[in-house]
Amino acid sequence: MPRAAYLHVPFCRHHCGYCNFTVVAGRDDLISRYLEAIDRELSALDSPREVDTLFVGGGTPTHLPPDALERLLGTVRGWFVPAPGHEFTVEANPADLTAEKTQVLAAHGVTRVSLGAQSFDAEKLRRLERDHEPGDIARAVELARVADLRVSLDLIFAAPHETLAGWRRDLEEAIAIGPDHISTYGLTYERGTTFWGRLARGEVARLDEELEREMYVAAIERLTAAGFEHYEVSNFAQPGQRCRHNEVYWVGAEYYAAGPGAARYVGGRRETNHRSTTAWLSRVLAGESPVAEQETLAPEDRAREALVLGLRRLAGVERGDFAARTGYDVDALAGAALPDFVARGLLADDGRTVRLTREGLLVSDALWPKFLRA
Repeated sequence: MPRAAYLHVPFCRHHCGYCNFTVVAGRDDLISRYLEAIDRELSALDSPREVDTLFVGGGTPTHLPPDALERLLGTVRGWFVPAPGHEFTVEANPADLTAEKTQVLAAHGVTRVSLGAQSFDAEKLRRLERDHEPGDIARAVELARVADLRVSLDLIFAAPHETLAGWRRDLEEAIAIGPDHISTYGLTYERGTTFWGRLARGEVARLDEELEREMYVAAIERLTAAGFEHYEVSNFAQPGQRCRHNEVYWVGAEYYAAGPGAARYVGGRRETNHRSTTAWLSRVLAGESPVAEQETLAPEDRAREALVLGLRRLAGVERGDFAARTGYDVDALAGAALPDFVARGLLADDGRTVRLTREGLLVSDALWPKFLRA
């Protein structure tokens, strides 16, 4: 059975313009029904399941009032029993975290908070439509430390009008605050977001591609110099502080999930719940399935997906391990694309392991389609 579980909390105080996740803002009137629906959806498990990693994301789980947060975590712990040495992560907005909420998290076995810091520059935060101030980040980190919680920071680069110097300052501030883990993401303009509309109307513009590459390289060089291990395309960790839950995804393992828009992978089948929070609520509370999409991948398709996910990790894909896990040969799946990318300096291949090079990291998203189809 899966050894990991994800739970989606859709509530936010404010819906940021770049966000394409399942989110509702200004609908706290739905919280009580949501808590009832989560318990109903999880009851389909019939019995509690032991897991090694739990991740509660959103949205903003810490937007919930302390009593609602207490009830939610109690429900989660009732169905997913953390194994000894577990990792339990909850996403948090720096503006929402309080001493009372961090104590609730710690009391329910949460070991790690993932803070949506995004930037330490007040003007950049405003351009990203964030609702917190730079000072909120340091305050949230301190609250987490007092509660003995590990801290991960999310940072965004390539925001409109951002400079390389400004991004370097963000990196320095992040290092100085002493997190255990840092994730860095280039800003993307997703269809359906308000940023997508603003881009189409010419109200904002993407940064120059070369500048964005320089920002990514700056993050790699500065964070590794500060002692962080670059272990996945966008992720850096202090020794022993990798996000174990995300590694479940990257090795192609199965996982439970619940909540609006949540996607699970159980028994070889992928299912995704309705993205509309109200549709998800109505269906679950009416005793109907919340699933909007489902598919069962053919063995070869699963192996191809595992190859791409594995190559996102800096350790790469080891041929023997991959064959044992998937039943497929790396070279047979990759075909002519593998020697081509090696010759172009995008992949390194020592005969045993295939991994991204520095140049390959910069263009990795362009490589994956070649591996996902025969």
